[in-house]
Amino acid sequence: MGAGHNHGPAASETGHPGDFRKKLWIAFSITATIVVAQAIGSVITGSLALLTDTAHAITDAVGLLVALIAGTLMLKPANSKRTWGFRRIEVIAALGQSALLLVVGTYAAIEGIRRLFEPPEVPASELLIFGIIGLVANIIAITILASSRGSNFNMRAAFLEVLNDALGSLGVIIAAIVISTTGFMQADAIAGLFIATLIVSRAFKLMR
Repeated sequence: MGAGHNHGPAASETGHPGDFRKKLWIAFSITATIVVAQAIGSVITGSLALLTDTAHAITDAVGLLVALIAGTLMLKPANSKRTWGFRRIEVIAALGQSALLLVVGTYAAIEGIRRLFEPPEVPASELLIFGIIGLVANIIAITILASSRGSNFNMRAAFLEVLNDALGSLGVIIAAIVISTTGFMQADAIAGLFIATLIVSRAFKLMR
């Protein structure tokens, strides 16, 4: 282990740097499962909030995959070619995430405004179930990554990816509860607009 390596603290915390990769693998698997579950849920419910949160989860899964690649490269000796190779992956992934977020965010904003005036019927019970699935899965991933979030920038970014997605799931749950208790169907559109603001702001951060 070179003393000048930027990610040295990550390896020294437990003496087994591979532990971080295991945590990232678990978090990535959980997030990928959330993507599939929420994609199915958005089709079943027709919820704008769940659709935008699905796109949100996709970008989080990509971010965790990039963190996993970075974690793997950290274990190898420093190499200018390898570093440049990772930088390429990082830049391409960030651009892809940004493009997806901007497209979905723009769509959600336009569709959300339309649905404020013409709200479709959204089944609150199903929406609540899928929202809870997403939130519980995110909480599990947050718990797994929490103890290592201060180890290095890579782990901190991974932790924030999952935490950010949990906010989206919480928005879906709130919308479902409001619809169930009041019949206010516009709650789904409002939640979708809220998640859209989260993902658009995230897109601009990724492009910096």
